[in-house]
Amino acid sequence: MGIYKAYDIRGVYGVELFDRDFYRIARAYSRFLGLSGRGAKVVVARDCRKSSDALFTAFAQGLVDEGVDVLDIGLASTPMSYFANAYLGADGSVMITASHNTKEWNGCKLCRAQAVPISGATGIKDIERIAGEINLHEPPVGRGSVSTVDVAAAYAEHVKTFARMKKPLHIAVDFANGMGIAESVALKGGDLSFDALYGEYDGDFPNHDANPLHVETLKDLQSLMRANAGKYAFGVAYDGDADRAGFLDEKGDVIPMDFVTALISKDLLAQTPGAVCFYDLRSSRVCEETIMAAGGKPMMSRVGHSFIKDQMRQNDAIFAGELSGHYYFKANSTAESSAMATYALANIVSASEVPLSELVAPLRKYFQSGEINTVTTTPPAEVLERIGKTYADKAKVFSLDGTSVDAWESEGWWANVRMSNTEPLVRLNLEGKTKETMEAKRDEILALIRA
Repeated sequence: MGIYKAYDIRGVYGVELFDRDFYRIARAYSRFLGLSGRGAKVVVARDCRKSSDALFTAFAQGLVDEGVDVLDIGLASTPMSYFANAYLGADGSVMITASHNTKEWNGCKLCRAQAVPISGATGIKDIERIAGEINLHEPPVGRGSVSTVDVAAAYAEHVKTFARMKKPLHIAVDFANGMGIAESVALKGGDLSFDALYGEYDGDFPNHDANPLHVETLKDLQSLMRANAGKYAFGVAYDGDADRAGFLDEKGDVIPMDFVTALISKDLLAQTPGAVCFYDLRSSRVCEETIMAAGGKPMMSRVGHSFIKDQMRQNDAIFAGELSGHYYFKANSTAESSAMATYALANIVSASEVPLSELVAPLRKYFQSGEINTVTTTPPAEVLERIGKTYADKAKVFSLDGTSVDAWESEGWWANVRMSNTEPLVRLNLEGKTKETMEAKRDEILALIRA
């Protein structure tokens, strides 16, 4: 698949991805969007990886040579780049980052105006084709400019409008030496205070990977919280570009990310009754139940930020949560804001007479398999077809993303089986009303996958 992925462009710097690639990609991006030679302006931001400055220079030069003006917002989180896109009235935005990947990687996330993402299905393949046709020695189409713009204060003010805290709270935050440090500008100067772990930029990520999906990366945050029992209302850990967040309760226990989706949805629906909230199709059934009980309209989304944002826009949704820790807010151009998610949880905890762990406890009512990945020599599409045929007469089978089987009402379980976008893997997520049902159906479907 190379560096052109399903949702972004990404590769190992100096091995798969080079500065010259970014120069070509910038010119191709401009041409794909029809920006060249017409005085357009594009926000360009970057994370703190050691290769990001060089890639920024290459990308900016490519845009300038297409006659596009670059709005350089400097070191920024991905949510800040989405905000800047809309706030500055730009024709597009580019975030130079490899997100949660390790230090060797880099890449970029591309958007149209209003932070509408460009994915493999909506333009990355076209940009790949156009980039391949560009000669490095092509003369400039025009002569754009590069100007520095600071949006940090505006982003902080924007996010703080989301705060409705009933009392001050103190939390623990693990920045993992990444762009959560920039995101935290929105957490300062109000009723939310924090103690920081690894709050200095370091693109080598020397303390641990910036990936809260991996529980082992949360151990230092858990140790801090448990060594200071009673001090923190909750903990939060950001990934490398701070578009994902993982949360811990006041005891330092991990809160499943779909439970965070349920809690935030319930709170937002108290302010906007009847609104649409999305949860991704791997999430616990408690998401649907909680949204419905709060008077909202629950809707199931595909996996992947570009798909979720598109579904949100089509249905005028106020919020969406993804099992990978992305939390999307209509208030932030229908895009992620980890700072808004942090405030949303703070709003909930500050208004409660019980700690966060007790708010989460009622959601722990069903049994999940977790995501189980299987390497298969059979084409994954054939595996999905086999599963669909097996259950077609026994349950509701649908194909929003991969193959889903819903036997919740009849047998007390559901499952989703998807193909990986980048590897020969089949991914299974399954939930049951009882542990016995979950384990039996998990093993049954795994046998079909591995047959």
